[in-house]
Amino acid sequence: MSVYALCGGGTAGHITPLIAVYEQLVKLDSAADFVVIGTEGGRERELLPDALAEIVPVPKLPFPRRLSSYALRFLPRWVSTVWALRRELLRRRVDAVVGFGGYTAAPVYLAAWLAKIPLVVHEANALPGMANRLASRLTSHVAVCFPDTPLRHAQVVGMPLRSAIVEATTVTSAAARKHFGLAAKRPLLLITGGSTGAQAINRAIEQCRQDVVVAGWQVLHLIGRDNPLPTDNPPHFHSLGYTDRMDLALVAADLVVSRAGAATVSELEVLGKPTVFVPYHVGNGEQEKNAAHAVTAGGALVVTNENFTAQWIRRELLALMADGDRRAAMAHAMAKRGVTDGAQRVAAMVLQAAGKA
Repeated sequence: MSVYALCGGGTAGHITPLIAVYEQLVKLDSAADFVVIGTEGGRERELLPDALAEIVPVPKLPFPRRLSSYALRFLPRWVSTVWALRRELLRRRVDAVVGFGGYTAAPVYLAAWLAKIPLVVHEANALPGMANRLASRLTSHVAVCFPDTPLRHAQVVGMPLRSAIVEATTVTSAAARKHFGLAAKRPLLLITGGSTGAQAINRAIEQCRQDVVVAGWQVLHLIGRDNPLPTDNPPHFHSLGYTDRMDLALVAADLVVSRAGAATVSELEVLGKPTVFVPYHVGNGEQEKNAAHAVTAGGALVVTNENFTAQWIRRELLALMADGDRRAAMAHAMAKRGVTDGAQRVAAMVLQAAGKA
């Protein structure tokens, strides 16, 4: 029986592709066992399916950026964690470790290398994080989402997407809109800042609600699960805190305003949605790089967080909403970049690395 260890970084951006690859590995190796090596206090327990209920916890040990008392304590704790993980991988007779980045993945990668267990890594962002840069020196099985990702041995396979997103390519816009109670024929602007929302996007859009609906559009605004819902929306302007059917929200949309997480960019490409990206400048600036290829291809626009204002919306976004030919060309350019089989490609790489192909 095969045993695969799956490792993410405790955030949805790492866990979502982990689930997608797991779904494909189950299809290819139905008798396999799986264990998740995850973050203490991360989102694994919230997001993972019941079949992946067992989680081997890894303590949060972010790399120190400067000399401090934490830096002095870090190295012995990190070494101890690596050796404990090595013992656990050997005890479970793991055939391959599959990692998706995040700083808590780094000790897992090193433990796999020390145990001589095959390691497969997927990097979602155009700019890789520290853990996956380390991993690319420990294994030749490196999958990436975007071309020109600066990692050794990188093979472009696309993003491992949830089955719901791939299946959504066959769902009609009318069916998706019916789920949300939206008008069937009025064009739809979808605005999303992720599960927690995006304050800059929310503020700018709230100042232009009337302008957007007067232009003949309807709006589905996902404001974030913890934000209060407005009580004074005009007709055809719909606010939701959160939806667990993001696949249907994307299918329903004629135009999208969104952050530029790697999974989000890939999902919008697969579904062929013209998009205005408002990257969240976090980490090493990976969201700007994630959006860049779609922008260069002509499928999207990008505006900085600071420049996404009510004035920009009235000047630029309303002009795009009025230009159906331009939006159609953008949709075509996005769809040409879409990759639907990223999860299958990574799963095949795992089987090859483990000698199970």
